[in-house]
Amino acid sequence: MEYVEPVAAIANCLGTPVCKYLQYHRKLNDYVRNFKRIRDKLNCKMEDIELQLKAELLRPLGKIPKKGVENWLKDVKEMIRETQVVENKVSNGRYLCRACNGKLVDKKSREMQEYIDKAPKASKGLAVDGPSSGLPLETSELVGEEAVRKEIWACLMQEEVSKIGVWGMGGVGKSTIMKHIHNDLLKEQRFERVVWVTISKEFNIVKLQNDIASALNGKMPEEANKVRRAAILSEMLKRAGKHVLILDDVWSEVSLEEIGIPKPSCSNGYKLVLTTRVEQVCKSMGCKVIKVKPLSEEEALILFLSEVGPNIVQNQTLMPTLKLVVKECAGLPLTIVVIAGTLRGEDDPLIWKNTLRELKERIGKVKEGEDKVIESLKVSFNHLKDEKMKHCFSHCSLYPEDFQIGKDGLIECWIEEGFIDDMSTRQEMKDKGHVILKKLEDNCFLENVSSERVKMHDAVRDMALSITRMNPRYMIQAGSQLEELPEKEQWSLDIEKVSLMYNSISEISIDVLPTKCQLLTTLLLQNNPIKKISISFFTNMPCLSVLNLSYTEIESLPNSISELKNLTTLLLRGCRELRDLPCLSMLQELKKLNLCGTKIEKVLEGMDMLIKLRYLDLPVLTLKEIPAGLLPKLVHLQHLGFHTNNKRNNKRISLKAEEMEPLKKLECLIGHFEDISEFNKFISSMQQSKKNLIKYHLQVGSSFMLARRDKSVTIGGVQNWEGELIMHPIEIQQLNISKCDYLRSLVDDNSSFKNAIDLRVCSITRCEGIECVVSLSSFASSSAHPFQNLEVLDLQFLPKLSALIKKDEGIGSVTTSTLVPSATFSHLKEIAIYSCSSMKTLLPHWLLPNLQNLEKIHVEYCSQLVEIVGAATSEVEEKGSDALIKFYLPKLRELSFWELPNLKSICSKSGVMVCDSLQLIQVVGDCDKLKRIPPFVPLVGNGQPFAYAPPSLTIWSLKKWWQSLEWDDHPNFKNVVQPLWKLLR
Repeated sequence: MEYVEPVAAIANCLGTPVCKYLQYHRKLNDYVRNFKRIRDKLNCKMEDIELQLKAELLRPLGKIPKKGVENWLKDVKEMIRETQVVENKVSNGRYLCRACNGKLVDKKSREMQEYIDKAPKASKGLAVDGPSSGLPLETSELVGEEAVRKEIWACLMQEEVSKIGVWGMGGVGKSTIMKHIHNDLLKEQRFERVVWVTISKEFNIVKLQNDIASALNGKMPEEANKVRRAAILSEMLKRAGKHVLILDDVWSEVSLEEIGIPKPSCSNGYKLVLTTRVEQVCKSMGCKVIKVKPLSEEEALILFLSEVGPNIVQNQTLMPTLKLVVKECAGLPLTIVVIAGTLRGEDDPLIWKNTLRELKERIGKVKEGEDKVIESLKVSFNHLKDEKMKHCFSHCSLYPEDFQIGKDGLIECWIEEGFIDDMSTRQEMKDKGHVILKKLEDNCFLENVSSERVKMHDAVRDMALSITRMNPRYMIQAGSQLEELPEKEQWSLDIEKVSLMYNSISEISIDVLPTKCQLLTTLLLQNNPIKKISISFFTNMPCLSVLNLSYTEIESLPNSISELKNLTTLLLRGCRELRDLPCLSMLQELKKLNLCGTKIEKVLEGMDMLIKLRYLDLPVLTLKEIPAGLLPKLVHLQHLGFHTNNKRNNKRISLKAEEMEPLKKLECLIGHFEDISEFNKFISSMQQSKKNLIKYHLQVGSSFMLARRDKSVTIGGVQNWEGELIMHPIEIQQLNISKCDYLRSLVDDNSSFKNAIDLRVCSITRCEGIECVVSLSSFASSSAHPFQNLEVLDLQFLPKLSALIKKDEGIGSVTTSTLVPSATFSHLKEIAIYSCSSMKTLLPHWLLPNLQNLEKIHVEYCSQLVEIVGAATSEVEEKGSDALIKFYLPKLRELSFWELPNLKSICSKSGVMVCDSLQLIQVVGDCDKLKRIPPFVPLVGNGQPFAYAPPSLTIWSLKKWWQSLEWDDHPNFKNVVQPLWKLLR
């Protein structure tokens, strides 16, 4: 056995000529020296480019890295990791392996040299301009407030007014008005940048500086001192040119100089707008003061009726009571929409009268305006019929003010807290959570920020906090800039829930706690720089159920954590320094354990006793193995996550099908399989048990790629694989294939992916044999419609790729266009092609009818590419060479070309583009043979074919390329597009 490995290695070298073989053997040390020299050179080149890129991103405002630069850096980092494997193999090699090691080192040296030769050139710029002025904000419809809106706008347009203070009581609509103005400013483009930043009550200068820098697509250096940070931010804002900075929800006077905000003036054109509940803040900061008053009775009634539902509007019996309810809302938009949401669709007169009575009683007890808002909102809270829904709402107050809460994470918290009843599957519980979330949004208790996030209006949070203050069992000091735990006096004996998340607490001592926290169930300490926790800290917390220490800097947890016999949730995600945990065998009630991003090297002692676990996340870079027999014991698992790539040890934690087979309740799986065979065994066992995964990110082989969809499969470095897969491809939403050199096309007659009708994202990279994405033989032999729902197609480093769709020689004389079903690529939105050196035509003209949803085309480093849209030869022959040929791409928004030295045309010379949605044409680097921008015609109507451009079009390029364009055929077209051109810096 001792000689098997070297003999096998020699066998692999038999194809090498004898003289070369001897040279590898004799001069191995020379090859190794050259290998190290090139490796060091590549490493230096990578570091130089990273530094240059960082400088570019900091210097000109609003820059983003070029895609080619990002890809080069990513690939080089992977290459340098691979060199470590080669170096280890050579240093541990036997004498008989010298020649093979010499060949390996030589091959890797040539690969590294290729990367050095293709390194991005700093002279051509490593970054490009990001969004020019800012992104529009989500906002609700504005009712009334027209006069104050016009007043603010007029002040913004006046040179002599540089600082504006918009003030009014909570819930009066200050932020909503300013969001509309923010979006109007973007449309008008009178300012180069419009920046929106929320400050909140707990003012933090460092956070504010970071937020402003982030809004400017920049980044503040963390190590800089206060003075330097202010100087850097000031320079960023000056480079933003003429801009408007909106500071929302300011509670006290702030020093612009200390923050780094240049003093606005008529000479520099800067404008500062702040919203506040305190008039004195506006005056002390020297602002033009504008008050936002409550709505008039008529405006309030219109807003209420628009929110309460059509059946109520038409019910004349309710109208007298309804008007009295509106009157009690005192013209405050927030109160109006919340109360209207509570009563939406409710046609029982008694409920309306009862609501009116409650409003009068609550509001009558207080005098101050802000308190009246809180009391009126409590009426709506009391109308929530489901007690668990009230708990879900109250839980949102545990987050910092103005915090954007991830919807999925919030629902997970509700499950952890037991606010959602146990159901047969975790997905059913999540669905129930989304129903609750939707009801809270409909009742305006939560604002929908985006498809993924919600937030609490600050007045609604004030109401929630006032409820928890009446109940001493809550302590909420999230985001309060604490540097240590609250004083002992604040920890009442009957305290139940404590939120200290997002503070600056570095150490936890037992001294501040009362003797016993007998009723404490929830302790939230995430996002604190905690390094040390007292040994006995958890000793007197017998009821603790949820403990969140995620994103702290702890290295180990005290043994007292083992005493938490009622602990159901332990969250340690992102604890980068955590290397060890005490024995977990006593935590037999534990249902959720998240150790993602820690440095734990082995599965924890006692984990096999955690038989109630439903959620286990162990995607740790340092984990070495999964002990055999562990997973079969965790039969209640619904979610199982393992990191797929252990780069440090060049090993992967691979799942075994037989170990997974007992997990009948599994719904979500993130993990890695060594090869296609093991992967297919797992899928086969799932199919036999008639169990389908609801969510999965599965890796097979050697490559790692990020998942963007709920159901993704990545296959990398699998040799002899030609596309067969036992998994029913109809389920896959994202497919990544890398370094599978035997694959000639993704879809052909033998492919498993012919029926992948739900595939949304497809990425193919570094597959030496790929000649096309789809072979037409697959259409000729079946009724399959592959890629009918595909939205993103990403193709990189495919040297033999010559076409997206290729006609197979065995098909015969059938025309290509008649073979391709209209559904194929019909939902495609983005095409990205990078370094595909054999491709000459990107889109054949006959495929265009299928691409009516295409929005983005991005092509880089395709050295042989000649045309984007192929010439419609049959149409030219039919209509004559002078005929006008229209190429319809009605939803196209972006055309981006980088380093395409042979590109001659976007479409044929006799062609015109029909794409009214086009917003960007970007030409970067060597595209010198592209001498013509195709004319445009409107989507509707004949128009004037050569004196028209899409209404939102901007053209970015270097001056040299723009000046080289030819306009002989349509000189009037130049006059139209000349104002649309901008110099690419």
